[in-house]
Amino acid sequence: MIEKSIKIQLNGGLEARPVAMLVQVASQHESSVYIKSGGRKVNAKSIMGMMSLALGSGESVTVSADGKDEQEAIQSIEEYLSGGKH
Repeated sequence: MIEKSIKIQLNGGLEARPVAMLVQVASQHESSVYIKSGGRKVNAKSIMGMMSLALGSGESVTVSADGKDEQEAIQSIEEYLSGGKH
């Protein structure tokens, strides 16, 4: 398992459409992927879980991944949250 702190750099933060896109990015990987923020940990492949975090632009989260492609999972989520993929 690996973890990485990532700053959200999406305009408007993680509202409905960006959350749906993040879930799609996470779901492309076989590894289990979780997002931690404010003492809460949710499955990054769950739209409802991700919406419940109500994350805004500029906030930092800890992304953890566990599985065969954990490194690629963290990398693609970091690219997305940093504004690289839309």
